[in-house]
Amino acid sequence: MTELPKPNVLVVDDTETNIDIVLETLEEDYELSVATNGEEALEIVESDPPDIILLDIMMPGIDGYEVCTRLKADKKTKKIPVIFLTAKSEVADEMKGLKLGAVDYITKPLSPPILQARVKTQLALYDQNRALEHQVLERTVEIRSLNKEIEDTQKEVVFTMGAIGETRSKETGNHVKRVAEYSRVFALQYGMDAEEAELIKMASPMHDIGKVGIPDSILNKPARFTPEEFEKMQAHAQLGYDMLKHSTRPILKAASTLAYEHHEKWNGKGYPRGLKGEDIHLYGRITAIADVFDALGSDRCYKKAWPDEKIFSLFKEEKGEQFDPKLVDIFFDCLDEFLKIRAEYKDVH
Repeated sequence: MTELPKPNVLVVDDTETNIDIVLETLEEDYELSVATNGEEALEIVESDPPDIILLDIMMPGIDGYEVCTRLKADKKTKKIPVIFLTAKSEVADEMKGLKLGAVDYITKPLSPPILQARVKTQLALYDQNRALEHQVLERTVEIRSLNKEIEDTQKEVVFTMGAIGETRSKETGNHVKRVAEYSRVFALQYGMDAEEAELIKMASPMHDIGKVGIPDSILNKPARFTPEEFEKMQAHAQLGYDMLKHSTRPILKAASTLAYEHHEKWNGKGYPRGLKGEDIHLYGRITAIADVFDALGSDRCYKKAWPDEKIFSLFKEEKGEQFDPKLVDIFFDCLDEFLKIRAEYKDVH
């Protein structure tokens, strides 16, 4: 059976007699190293950190209080337990040492049994704390992994539900992928941080989830809607919102907003509530322009894809009308990126 290594104890004292007492008391159970002043002690700790430090206070050069202060200020050494060994026996001295971060305070002349017991106790506590920290670290990694798994599952469910809505209207899963990627670019360029931009990307596939409540005869009609049919089609925005509005999950909360507002128009002539300008949530404004760009550039049951120049002309005409003017500017400033996304997620017929 392999014998466990002995704990390493650093003894810091400028008096030979005191050093001899400590060495004689502890040498059987511990690996011992010695420093006779504060500077030397700090050098030893830097090169070979001990498991515990027995530290005199009154020494030439920097005293024990200063040594302890420097050790506790350094992230690499602050957790090493320090026991003061000193002739300073006043309560105020002991309080000062403990306040600086020492775990114990033993007054001289040293009693070997007390010294041995205190060192053993503090090393046991130190080992216990390290074991607990390791357990906490392991659990933290495990919890982060589980949280990521939950988040990935949520994203997958959201995307799948969005794709189901699009499939009912004879659109491809690539439509929701493209809208998601467009939405992320718009969000970042508008000034959202990366986390929120990712949130809108993940939520955007749900923008038309309300279509699951619209009859197929309307969804897939290859001709212009009658006024009554258009009114029924418009209901998908409210239906989508009603399906999602009770969730407290960030992705679904965002999805409820953009499902509700992605058919609102900057000029107030959209639906379902006729919101205007910045009264429309930014999520809705972003999804609106991303969805229209993709819809116009794709074949649908009621139309062929528009040529790019016709789409670009419409966007210029609808700047400040249907669309947030800042988003139209972003579209043209980042046009190469949007076209690259469209090509990457091109529909395969």
